[in-house]
Amino acid sequence: MVKTALIMAGGRGERFWPKSRKNLPKQFLSLTSDGKTMIQLTVERISPVVSLENIYISTNTSYKKLVMEQLPGIPEENILCEPVGRNTAPCIGLAAVHIRKKLGDAIMMVLPSDHLIKNNVMFLDVLRDAATAAEENTNLVTIGITPSYPETGYGYIQFDSQNLKECTSRAYKVVNFKEKPDLSTAKEYVASGDYLWNSGMFIWKVSSILSNMENLMPAMYDGLIKIENSIGTTDQEQVLESEFINFKSESIDYGIMEHAKDIYIIPGAFGWDDVGSWLALERINSTNEFGNVVNGNVISIDTKNSIIHGNEKLIATVGLKDIIIIDTEDALLICDKDSTQDIKKVIENLKICNRNEYI
Repeated sequence: MVKTALIMAGGRGERFWPKSRKNLPKQFLSLTSDGKTMIQLTVERISPVVSLENIYISTNTSYKKLVMEQLPGIPEENILCEPVGRNTAPCIGLAAVHIRKKLGDAIMMVLPSDHLIKNNVMFLDVLRDAATAAEENTNLVTIGITPSYPETGYGYIQFDSQNLKECTSRAYKVVNFKEKPDLSTAKEYVASGDYLWNSGMFIWKVSSILSNMENLMPAMYDGLIKIENSIGTTDQEQVLESEFINFKSESIDYGIMEHAKDIYIIPGAFGWDDVGSWLALERINSTNEFGNVVNGNVISIDTKNSIIHGNEKLIATVGLKDIIIIDTEDALLICDKDSTQDIKKVIENLKICNRNEYI
């Protein structure tokens, strides 16, 4: 069966302000030493199993030019621009009907554009196993990350460790989806060995996900059928606009995965990182002898365990510890490492003050 992929690239990445902006969000930034952007790395990572003509990018009109510049091998018709943001269920549904219109049924891999993976070979092995499990019946498969510590910032997925799918030695039956826990609950999850981090990666047949949408999200499915029928006609853009804007904003987890039957999960331990904040730079880049991650024109005196990211302007630090400094042409962020989740508050303040040039 033909393998396709949907890469979701419509997010704003506000926790990466001031580098990530409305006109250049996180997925189009390079955060690693190889100089490649996150979305470029995502496409490169899956290229051994999915050809470029079968990779779809979901984004919005504002980012279409960026996608074309950074991914020149992706056909323009595979860049799906949503009229408005409506969360992951409508995003996935839109891509699914485009794939069905072009290919009929196919394996569909759904991947975020802004995650990093250290061991691509192990990741591809998991993807192939997931595709094998997804080909059978109407199975919906997700990839869970083996937790290395009790993280409170991720959702968890409980699985039946005694219930392996016969078609692959790695697919387990899903028991339950759990919201982000408090620390004590997260410790219980990790200690049990029956929980995995929810990575937001999914694999299924197009027919399987659309069948579930028809049963569990019928109003949205009716709109998707109208969109599908309009593809390739002069009414395509008008129908997309009129139908998509009426879709309920709903995640694929809540709309489908928590209610469907035949949900399976494959554990993955391939160096996954969701790159959720500036703290991720310590995990994905090497630190110097003082525990600092340094990029740009920087002199550090008695500075430890800090993240300093600049450009041509000289940044000099003296006597600092556990600090984040991010310098751009028009904005400078100085933040305690324990307060990275509050960077969004800066953006909220800028909106209140109508200082949109910095957003």
